[in-house]
Amino acid sequence: MAYLRCTDTVRQSTKDVSLKKPLVTIGRLRGNDVILDDPHVGATHANLLRSGAEVTVNAVNPKAEIYLNGKKIRSAKIKSGDTILIGRFQLSFFEGTPPTSGISPEESTNNLSKLVEFSAQLMREESPDRLFEQLLEAVVALTRAEKGFVIVLRNGDRELAAAHNVIDEKSDLSVVSDTIIDQVIEQRRPLIVSDAMKDRQFGQSRSVVDLKLSSVMCVPLMFRGDLLGILYLGNDAVSGLFTQSDLSLLQVWTAQASVTMHAALLLNQLKTTNKNLREQLRKTAQGDIIGTSAPMKAVFKMIRRIAPTDISALILGETGSGKELVAKEIHRLSPRARQPFVSINCGAIPENLLESELFGHKKGSFTGAVTDKMGKFESANGGTLFLDEIGEMPMSLQVKLLRVLQDRVIERVGDLTPRPVDIRVVAATNKDIDSELDAGRFREDLVYRLNEITINLPPLRERGDDIHQLAKFFLNKYAEQYSSKCRGFGNDTIIAMRSYYWPGNVRQLENRIKKAVIMTDRVLINPTDMGLGENEKRHIIPLADAEEAFKVNYIRQALELNNWNKAATARDLGVDPRTIFRYLEKMDD
Repeated sequence: MAYLRCTDTVRQSTKDVSLKKPLVTIGRLRGNDVILDDPHVGATHANLLRSGAEVTVNAVNPKAEIYLNGKKIRSAKIKSGDTILIGRFQLSFFEGTPPTSGISPEESTNNLSKLVEFSAQLMREESPDRLFEQLLEAVVALTRAEKGFVIVLRNGDRELAAAHNVIDEKSDLSVVSDTIIDQVIEQRRPLIVSDAMKDRQFGQSRSVVDLKLSSVMCVPLMFRGDLLGILYLGNDAVSGLFTQSDLSLLQVWTAQASVTMHAALLLNQLKTTNKNLREQLRKTAQGDIIGTSAPMKAVFKMIRRIAPTDISALILGETGSGKELVAKEIHRLSPRARQPFVSINCGAIPENLLESELFGHKKGSFTGAVTDKMGKFESANGGTLFLDEIGEMPMSLQVKLLRVLQDRVIERVGDLTPRPVDIRVVAATNKDIDSELDAGRFREDLVYRLNEITINLPPLRERGDDIHQLAKFFLNKYAEQYSSKCRGFGNDTIIAMRSYYWPGNVRQLENRIKKAVIMTDRVLINPTDMGLGENEKRHIIPLADAEEAFKVNYIRQALELNNWNKAATARDLGVDPRTIFRYLEKMDD
């Protein structure tokens, strides 16, 4: 006969189930021989099949996940002492009959209370090193062990994380090379040597000999197949030999501790990653603007050059490319940094209200004007006024804006009292200003006032590696905010992000990553999580077509410089005049 010791790692309950049949079914629904109440467990998830002296564990369907001693399997032979992980349940297989518990109800209740208190203590502690120390302190008190230590595995190396009554210095790692520890790490299942002095296999183990131990328990700290470390306990008195009940109790405690420690280790790793990322961004970013591409470096250089002056700047860029961030950075680096930064979107306010928003109004000047109101120009006095989407401003207001920029004096609606203002104006638009001028929708003299210097902000698709750098910044930001397990992007996702057109630019990238972090259960975000399919790839025209388009545009520019004189243009370009006429026909098409 054999039995399974079923441990619910969340509820911290343990139950022994005798295996009396040659075929034992394991699943979530009633009717199974072993019922595991976990939504992640299949209706009938697995079975145990005994054939003679051999017992095999088998997955019932292709999606069923089973871990044997920490390794994912579909079907495998098991032996006494092996551990099977299904959902949140840890199933330990033993030959023989379930042992009768010699623990009184009072002692069992006391152990449960200690486990609850221990779990709460671990949840309050975030330092990984202190977590291992607290675990060792708790299990030493629980099992009355005289000696013990915790080993953690980092990058394949063994490190002594905590020790009790073993060595004075944690830097002494001589004890971590041992046949007992080697076997537990390799097989990823607990090991008990009840009477070490009489044990032929482990009686000469280095830890047993050096520490003069009579009894040893060694348990792996596991979380869903990941080996976090090893817990080693020993007694040197013959009267304190460990029993199977001691090992079972220790497994329950370490199963609970592993969940908390895994979370703390991930949190610590995330904090370290964020710290490194912030340091990297500090070296490569300009204020809150992230970018290392050549176009962004040119933008950063221009920001630093014009910020100390009062020159008016016009920022040109597509929607979502970060025009307001550039305006804020100009303000931050200017002598006006301690004064207000006021922003207004000229395209988001109805025309009949925009004048009042900009210049303010006097009480009673129009219906609804129940009090005097200060406009954005006055609010920004001494600081910077950012006029976003200036291309949406109606012509009637463009005239008044031009006057304010010339005289630095405003008049509230319904009030003839001039009010001087000391401000710097930074404007932005996603429109083609030259086209707006040609169409008569924008005043040329106002452009000259606003556009003392132009900052061309590149679209995201032209920023190269900045796309991945921005993506990592947003991923870390939202993974921490929403406690997500997302840690990065698959290679196909990085390629898809680089290939996508990004019509919404940085704002669109941020929104896509925020949605992916919230919705996905994966550690690495894939293209589907971000809505980047094959049909989303940016259209690339053939090289010959791109070359021809460049020639047409370049010849047009040369013609304009020569007042459309074909012969002069041909001489400047070093080509036959017939080439110019041939390209003129293409322009007409």
